Amino acid sequence: MKSRRYTIVIADRTTGVVRRWTLSLRPTLTTLAVVFSLPVLVGLGTRWSTLAELSNIRKTAASLQLQNESFRAMTAELTDQVESVQAAVGDLSEKAILDPDSARALAKLPAAVRSRAMGGGSTATPIARSVLSPTLASPEDTFGTLRLVLGRLTSRLELAQGDLDRRAELLGATPSIWPARGALSATFGMREDPFGRGRAAHTGIDISADKGQPVYATADGTVQSAGWNGDYGNVVAINHNFGLVTRYAHLSAFSVWPGERVERGQVLGQVGATGRATGPHLHYELLVNGQLTNPLALLTGNRRP
Repeated sequence: MKSRRYTIVIADRTTGVVRRWTLSLRPTLTTLAVVFSLPVLVGLGTRWSTLAELSNIRKTAASLQLQNESFRAMTAELTDQVESVQAAVGDLSEKAILDPDSARALAKLPAAVRSRAMGGGSTATPIARSVLSPTLASPEDTFGTLRLVLGRLTSRLELAQGDLDRRAELLGATPSIWPARGALSATFGMREDPFGRGRAAHTGIDISADKGQPVYATADGTVQSAGWNGDYGNVVAINHNFGLVTRYAHLSAFSVWPGERVERGQVLGQVGATGRATGPHLHYELLVNGQLTNPLALLTGNRRP
């Protein structure tokens, strides 16, 4: 079917010029439809583009919010770790401080005894050098690296804490206070035998005191034995661990029993003259790894437990 055709005539009355335009209906309507629909299509395209952009922005915002929440959680976790490390450092700093008497007593201990308490030195490389990389690609890498550094630092601090705990245990086991109040009447080593048998080795020190005066444990430990032992009379032996043992002889009485745990300064018994003794006094001995040693080497200036 042929399209209808229309003619538009425009005449100029002054000049008498006549202009004619012949139009086909279908192409004309198509052209008008295209002309009028183009802005609509452009508007729709712009709207769709805007909606897509908004959707992308919403997705990006949601992703950033999740990352932000994750970073906040990681930051809180790292903050807790840092506070824990700071507390551990403060605790270690306090424990590392020794009073002069304790420091002197530990310094006088044989190396073989100290080595039983002190852990071996660490040969690990510095934490920063072994963990940190030249570049960190993302915040997650940074948080992960910091978490790893803090974790390793915490492990090092735990090792140091263990060493300090062992040192504190060794300090508590070091026989450093005087076992009785009184005058030093005999020292360790060769001396004239009080029973006139010539020169003989004296295996400990003697402290003169009145009968019944208290005898104190010179360090923490466990009662190894308590009872009669020939020339020693009534004697108490304390095992302090780390190869350290002390003996308290010639007691008139004792107040502890084998297997009992005692603390430095605890009363073990009373001064007496039992066994081979010329008068009331305390005979005090120190054994280091089974060898008799001069007790004065470890006693501090504190004569009162």
